[in-house]
Amino acid sequence: MFSLLAITPHDDTVELPWLAQLFADNLQRLHVRKPGWSRAELAAYLQAIEPQYRPRLVLHSHYDLAHEYGLGGIHLTETARRAPSLARLLRGLGGRSVSASLHTLSDVQQHRRRYNYVTLSPIFNSISKEHYPSGFDLAQVQTVLHKLAARPGYRPQVVALGGIAAANVAHVREAGFAGAAVLGSIWQSSDPGATWRELVAQANAASQSFHTGS
Repeated sequence: MFSLLAITPHDDTVELPWLAQLFADNLQRLHVRKPGWSRAELAAYLQAIEPQYRPRLVLHSHYDLAHEYGLGGIHLTETARRAPSLARLLRGLGGRSVSASLHTLSDVQQHRRRYNYVTLSPIFNSISKEHYPSGFDLAQVQTVLHKLAARPGYRPQVVALGGIAAANVAHVREAGFAGAAVLGSIWQSSDPGATWRELVAQANAASQSFHTGS
């Protein structure tokens, strides 16, 4: 099943007034990425989100807050993946999801830690970051993903990240990704709610086209 995720803007809280609407429109996973924020700042942010939605949140830092606020998971940065305390962190998650960021097809093929999913980026030219172009050929990515799907044992669920918009989300789904993570196209929109609904509609339309062969 193809899943759409969202990632927060990095350095402000413009998303907060929109979150209840997005969750009501079936946003199931919001990655909270606030690099540079202190633990207290991040805790205050989490307190501003209704408790019933907190299990849909995934933290990119200050991972102990996931337990304190009943969040849905954590996303490991490269630094966190190298930390000596990683094994202890993972043992204490209590069933929460664990994801990670990867940036090459080789990383996707060679990693062996059993993440719930991994992001691969940037699939398209980034919307939120200037001068961050795609380094991927989608046809090559599709070939690799199809081979992974047939691999015995652990088959990583790969989520596309980077430049995801309503105009290209169908191509992402057709390439064999398990999902797509959206950032700039939502938060740089004048109406994030409408943009999210259009993304969902285009992803669902791609699914129907794929299954009917049209």
